Order: sequence, then structure tokens, then C-alpha cells
Amino acid sequence: MAMANSAEELVFNPPELVAKNAHCSSMEQYREMHKESIKDPEAFWSKIAKEFHFENNSVGKFFEYNFDITKGPIFIQWMKGSRTNICYNCLDRHVLAGKGDAIAFYWEGNDPADRNSVTYAELLSEVCQVANFLKSRGVAAGDRVAIYMPMIKELVVAMLAVARIGAVHNIVFGGYSADSLCDRIVDAGAEVLLCADGVWRGNKLVHLKEIADEAMKMCSSRGVEVRLNVVVRHMTRVTHPASLHDTSNGHPAKKTHFDHQGRYKVTWNSDVDVDWETATSSSSSECPVVWLDSEDPLFMLYTSGSTGKPKGVLHTVGGYMLYAATTFKYSFNYHPGDVYFCTADIGWITGHSYVTYGPLLNGATSVLFEGVPTYPHTGRFWEIIERYKVSKFYTAPTAIRTLMKYGDEPVKKFDVSSLRVLGTVGEPINPEAWLWYHRVVGGGNAAIVDTFWQTETGGHVITPLPGATPTKPGSACFPFFGISVCLLDEAGEEIEGEGEGYLVFRQPWPGMMRSVYNNHQRFQETYFQKFPGFYTTGDGARRDKDGYIWVTGRIDDMLNVSGHLLSTAQVESALVEVEQVAEAAAVARPHPVKGECLYCFVTLKQGEKFTEELVADMKNKVRSKIGPFAQPDYLQLAPGLPKTRSGKIMRRVLRKIAVGDRDFGDITTLADPTVVELLFENRPANA
Repeated sequence: MAMANSAEELVFNPPELVAKNAHCSSMEQYREMHKESIKDPEAFWSKIAKEFHFENNSVGKFFEYNFDITKGPIFIQWMKGSRTNICYNCLDRHVLAGKGDAIAFYWEGNDPADRNSVTYAELLSEVCQVANFLKSRGVAAGDRVAIYMPMIKELVVAMLAVARIGAVHNIVFGGYSADSLCDRIVDAGAEVLLCADGVWRGNKLVHLKEIADEAMKMCSSRGVEVRLNVVVRHMTRVTHPASLHDTSNGHPAKKTHFDHQGRYKVTWNSDVDVDWETATSSSSSECPVVWLDSEDPLFMLYTSGSTGKPKGVLHTVGGYMLYAATTFKYSFNYHPGDVYFCTADIGWITGHSYVTYGPLLNGATSVLFEGVPTYPHTGRFWEIIERYKVSKFYTAPTAIRTLMKYGDEPVKKFDVSSLRVLGTVGEPINPEAWLWYHRVVGGGNAAIVDTFWQTETGGHVITPLPGATPTKPGSACFPFFGISVCLLDEAGEEIEGEGEGYLVFRQPWPGMMRSVYNNHQRFQETYFQKFPGFYTTGDGARRDKDGYIWVTGRIDDMLNVSGHLLSTAQVESALVEVEQVAEAAAVARPHPVKGECLYCFVTLKQGEKFTEELVADMKNKVRSKIGPFAQPDYLQLAPGLPKTRSGKIMRRVLRKIAVGDRDFGDITTLADPTVVELLFENRPANA
């Protein structure tokens, strides 16, 4: 691509204001530290471990692993035998050091009028109250607890309370459907749920308790009974959008979900449901921690799998703690006095590592944001940055591209000169968006940190360091400490120097996943079977002549829509649940805002008509089965699909059709090559 080639020639040195107080301030220092982290991981990470509290340090081997499936089961262990607790290191450690009055979070609600703050001491007190209540209701170490909440303080309190008593949290994004929530509760075997009644996202009202109630009924039909549901009455304390009170054309939820006094209505099952305030108000604000082995599970987080069945990515206590803390410190060059703002939802791994754990482990002050970037105006992010003098900002390329559409003016209305580091996450950022972010938002004075990582990696694995790395727009640059990058060809041979191939890693790092919950075989097959001896990311990458890494995207049947990873099987299985649909195939199509969007080919049963009503039904089915973010942008009638003689769908051909490219390459292996031209002629008029 011309833009990619020209972007390779653009190099931006670290801004002087950032470099002068950086934890890593030169490429020479980076290379030294990276070399030690690869050659002597024990020496490198044991020094970092001394910054945290371990109740004992009786470690046999500091780390052991096997990445070669041909030599036995895959396993990864860091500091096994040592005992610690991540909640203690996030909260108690700072309070005991006299920092209890420091602000942990500034909370910004959906409406700008809704905001407050919480200190480290206050957070610790509330965490202990919830932990004590959970213990009183029989929750113990190793139990799985599901959490389904919006971006409110109680979400942070919930996950830390669960971690404090040694239980395992399973956070489900508060935009997922009842089906998706049920799948994750059932797979985890969670008997306890912590949720909220509802949340406004802009002018849209999400009825979380209603969705949770439906999910619990589904769980019961599948043999899992949720015995306790603790509900935060969030809707009683927020400012409702003006549209709710518009007498001429009121919000549709006004009649269905609010009583005549304007109070939000929820159904209540006293056998299961407990009010959060009632549950915690009588609990003690002191709760001893449960000390855990460093290899005990901390959380599972479900991510889409290529089979369509979500997989529970399992992370453990000690290694994840070291890695989340260290990546946060170095990638954002965090220093006391900084105010940090990550726009991600805690329901995703970015929120786990870089809203909750990474910042709190470093004693940081952060912004916790409930809303969306364009409500009630398109300058909402910049308004928040001005209000709190945010110095470190982390968001997704999708959000950047969305805000770019409104031009420079919304940014210029606010003083964002406090910014020193601007991060991006979720997908590769295109050079145009990178340059706008650097020039308009950062004013040329902030370092851009384009981070590549995954739910599975626990933290950044390829990223610039803001005070050290000369950056190229669109490149994730170089591996983080402990990450040994390799590019392989289809035969598994290493590509030296400049070239493009499968992105794999040679050796483990502390924050990587340990297994797929209850399915270690799937863990081994997904990440280690294709190239024995390597962790396979599922992404392709290119190394340029200067050694910079450019992640090129998924190489399996996965889609990255607005930073949300989806499998084609997951979308297709939802579409074929529509009665009229016989078969479906989903591919990614580039999108100027989302990065990628869904383009779906649908074959109908004999005699069925492809109507606007059917298109709406199919979109709604995907929304209800997966979530609104997964709704297809394009649905095309497909009399047939391009399949090989063995029945495999040739997706590369569908991707070409989706973008209107007739350069199909070799299609001689297709059972019926004539279907390709037919599909091309049937492309939607708006495609």
C-alpha cells in the first residue's frame, strides 16, 4: 500500500518533554533491558517482583514451561510456590504506605453532571465490605463469580472484592445479550452474579437487570442455578437524558421502564436478588486477604473462538500482576502526579489490565468513564481531559476515526495541553488517524503509543516506549520486555530480516494466559499446535528494513470489529437461526471508522424471499445473540457460496467480492467457479 510505504519513511522521535523523565529514555537502554529479559528472565522479573508484597517467596524454580506440544502437555508457571494477593497489592500496600487519601478514580457518568471521586482508603473500605458479604453467603477461594455491570465504581469494587477472598471473577461486558451472558455463566459454573439495574449510554438505555434475569432463566434450563444476584441500583442516582422528559416525543423507555414518578422499574426475585447497599452497609470495612499461590487463577475472560464457542481465557495471580503493573509503568511512562484516562470498558481485557489492575498496582489516579465519546457533544473526551488535566490517554482507533469526522474544532474548544502520552489499543491504527491524533490531539508534544496485545497475552507485547522509541505511524514498533518475536512462513521456517509471516513468540512472559478454562486441549490446539515450540497469536505481521513490526491483522477466521474480536462461526451460527436462512458466511470488510465491519453472504431456503423485513430480522438476531456491536453492515443474498470440492468456503474470494475487487486469484479448486461472478453481480447497491 502506498500509504503504508510512505508511513515507513515517517519517523517521529520521542518528544523532549516525555524523554527527559522517562523510565526508559533511550533505545540503548531499551535494548539492554530487553536483552536481559530474554536471556535471563529470572533476574529481570525477580527484581520487579521485589516492588510488590509476597507473603512468602518460597519458589522452587522461578519459571518453567513447555511450548512444544510434541514433547508433552503445554504448561507455563511463574513463581509457583510464592504466595500473594493482587487486591492487597492494589490497595492495602498503598494505604499502609500513607497514600490512602490519594484519589484512585475520578468517576465521570454518562451525563457530565454526574461525577465523583474515590480515594484508595475509601476503595479499600468498600472492597472489604463486599468481600465480607460474599464470604457470608458462602463464596470461597476458587469459586467463580460473574460480574455484569457498566463503568461504575462498583465494578472495580466487585472485581477486587472477589480477588481479595481468592475467588475467580468472570466479567461480562455490559452490552452482551442474555444468550452471551448465559453462555459465560454456564461455562464458568458461576452461582453468584453481581450486576446493576441499568445504564444510559448516550441516549440509549440498556436494561442490564432485565438481561440478567433472562440469562439466569436460560442458565437454569441448562442446569446452572444462580443462587445470588447482588444488584447495584445505579439508575436511582444518575441524570437522565432530556429526551426522557420530552413531553412531545418522549423516550420509548419512559412508558415501559419508568413509573409515574419517574423512577426506573426493575423486576425483583427476593429468593435470589439482593440490593447492593443493603448487602454491604452492615458488613465490616475490614477483611483479611486470602493469600494465594502465584499460579492460582485470578480471572477468566471470554473471547471469541474460531469454533463460535467463546473460550474462557484463564489468567493467574502472580505473573499477571507483575506484567500488568510493568507494562502500565513503562508503556505510559507513568509517574506519581500523572492523571491517566483509559476509555475502554472493564468488560474487555484492556479494562482489566489498564483501567483496574495496572493503574492501581502503580498507585495511579485514573478517570473511570461511563459514557460515550459523542454524548452530549463530540468533545466529551477533550472536556474530561481538560477538567482533570489528564496526562496519559488511552483509546481505540475506532474512537479516533469517529472523532476525526467532526474535524479539529471540537478538540480546540478545550485545553488538552496536559497530554504527554497518547495510546491506542484494539486494532492496528491507520497512519491518517495516527497523524491526526499526534498533530491535533497531542499538538505534536505527546508520544504516540500504538500497542499490540490480546486477551491471551494479559498486557502489551509489542509497543513503543514513549521516552525511547522513534515511532512510525501505524507500526507497533518493538517487543516489550520478555517478548521474543518471530515471523514464520507457512512451513514454520523463520523469516529473517525484512519480510511478512505468522506472528509468533518463542518463550513465555509472566502475564500470558495459562489455559482455556476447563478445556486445556483447546488451549494447546489453538495456540501451540500449528507451530510446535511457539505461541501462535493468530495474527500476521511484517518486519520492515529497520526492524519495526507492522501487525497486518487476523490470519484465521476471525474479525476485528471496533476492537471487538468475533469469530465468523459465531456470526454465522446466529444468522442460520433465522428460519428462512439455509447457510451464511461472514467476512470482514474495511470500514473507515470501525476498522473492520461485517459483510455477510446469506443463502435462503427454497421459496424464501430476501426482503427488507428479513434483513432487519437477521440483523436483530445477531444483535440479540452476540451484541449490538456485532450487527452486520452488509447482508447480501447468495444463491450459492464459493466452496472447494471438500466443502470448505473459500473466504478469500468472499473478501474480494465484499470490497468489489475482481482479482480473485486461482479459483480452479472451486466446485462451481460460476458462483463467483453471480455473487459479484448481486453485490448490494450501497456496498
